[in-house]
Amino acid sequence: MTDPVPQRIRDVAVVMPAHNEDQHIGHALSALRTAADVLNRARPDIRLHMTVVLDSCTDRSADITAAYVAGDPRFSLVEVALRSTGASRGFGFRSALAERRPINAGDLWLANTDADSAVPENWLVRQVELAENGADAILGSVEPDPNDVDPAVLRRWLELHPFREDHQYIHGANFGVRGSAYFAVGGFPRLRAHEDRVLVERLRSRGFQVVATDTIRVLTSGRTHARAPEGFAAYLRALSAELPAVTG
Repeated sequence: MTDPVPQRIRDVAVVMPAHNEDQHIGHALSALRTAADVLNRARPDIRLHMTVVLDSCTDRSADITAAYVAGDPRFSLVEVALRSTGASRGFGFRSALAERRPINAGDLWLANTDADSAVPENWLVRQVELAENGADAILGSVEPDPNDVDPAVLRRWLELHPFREDHQYIHGANFGVRGSAYFAVGGFPRLRAHEDRVLVERLRSRGFQVVATDTIRVLTSGRTHARAPEGFAAYLRALSAELPAVTG
């Protein structure tokens, strides 16, 4: 059951899981820092913290992240050996909730993106606006980076995924949820894939307000091979397979 009156957001916790993303994570962190700056200017009353969950990284992801942590107290990192994007997301969210343990964490907003994705400048400000207007969860849209996806695959993806409000898509790279709602449905399930979809289904079944929007579109990697077995990269790979003239 949702709160009868939306609570004002007082804390924002951002979680970014990463596994061997040294080719993308610097850009992802830079974009996130810009969005954090915009939120801090617009809403200096909100406490903000961003956690990078480094999962079994063997490349330079940790070093790149550590440089941001050293230069910006809003960032922190934690290293885990879960080998799962979903488990990494859940770990990060549980860490954020553990610091604010009251069961009704209605004034805490949990935002999630990925280390191969760049959020827009208004990413956090807009989520807070929607949350304070009654949203318990926000499903943002994503767009494959045209610089690293075959043009034919991109055209096909855009045909199948028109940018609009009230869309039907769920992307872990662009997702936010009120702390109390997340806690009420048990958080991310421990699944090999589609943990974000199951979480959203649980939220909807409990009557929480889920808002889908294209106003905070995230640019994400257009690669066709990544860690999540049935994630965005796998979907792009399937689209590529449907186009015989395309290699990818």
